Amino acid sequence: MTEPVVREKPETQESARERDRAMPMQIDLEREAPGYWASALYALRRDKLTLAAFGVLLIFALFCFPIAGPLTKALGVDPNDTNLPIHFEGPSKEHVLGVDQMGRDQLARLLYGGRVSLGVAFFAALIIMTVGVTVGAIAGYYGGTVDDVVVWFINTMNSMPFVLLLLIVSLLFKPHAGTLTIFIGLMSWTGVSRTVRGQILQAKEMDYVLAARALGVSTTTMVTRHILPNVIPIVIIYAAQIIGNVILLESALSFLGLGIMPPTATWGNMLTKAQSYFFLGPHLVIWPGLFITVVVLCLYLIGDGLRDALDPMMRGVR
Repeated sequence: MTEPVVREKPETQESARERDRAMPMQIDLEREAPGYWASALYALRRDKLTLAAFGVLLIFALFCFPIAGPLTKALGVDPNDTNLPIHFEGPSKEHVLGVDQMGRDQLARLLYGGRVSLGVAFFAALIIMTVGVTVGAIAGYYGGTVDDVVVWFINTMNSMPFVLLLLIVSLLFKPHAGTLTIFIGLMSWTGVSRTVRGQILQAKEMDYVLAARALGVSTTTMVTRHILPNVIPIVIIYAAQIIGNVILLESALSFLGLGIMPPTATWGNMLTKAQSYFFLGPHLVIWPGLFITVVVLCLYLIGDGLRDALDPMMRGVR
């Protein structure tokens, strides 16, 4: 017997549309899932507020560091040149943001002061993160006696009055940018160390760490390749916030007379010196305070945006 011939139905427009709709879904299912850092970068690119904060902070860094010297030279202004007859003068063509009580150009001093303030903040934050992550990693990984000694040392440091130690340092050494940076860095790492220690105590009990330990992975490789990568997102977030905190701390120390001494300009001591002349020259208070506020706000927004991007549970919330 001959088998009956089965004729295929001609493809209609509706079936063709259904086939075209199903093809992208099939391709998406076969596509490889993005990694952790790729997903974080994608989430960060969609966060317009964080990107705007990055842009503003980059503008401040560019104006205060590489082009501050050429810019003031192009304006024909030196930040330390005094001109007493025009003291407290407001904004003009020659002095865009006015002059201070000594007749010095406010814009030039803000640019050079930003170089000092941002430099102290960034390098102090680098010391804080380096010491804090190292000590926290050692305490969290080894545990036992090592952990007890580190925790005791952290508690001892936290019990010491910060201002008293700074007074002693000011008596022994002249308070300049380098001394203040090292002092803040070596006295402010305990909070980061506690956080890193707690994260490593949690991470080292994970199954993949136990498996790596069973395979005989060395201690250095275990910490650097299997444990610390889980702490890096938290470290990045802390770094952005610590830079802002150091800027505020430098301003507070200048207000107390324990910061960087004039004639070196910083945003903190410029604001401190201007408090006595608020009614004579309000621009001397407004501009340093505005610069500090904008930079610190940008750093906090960047830290908040990085937290949202690096934490999988927070992505897309905002």
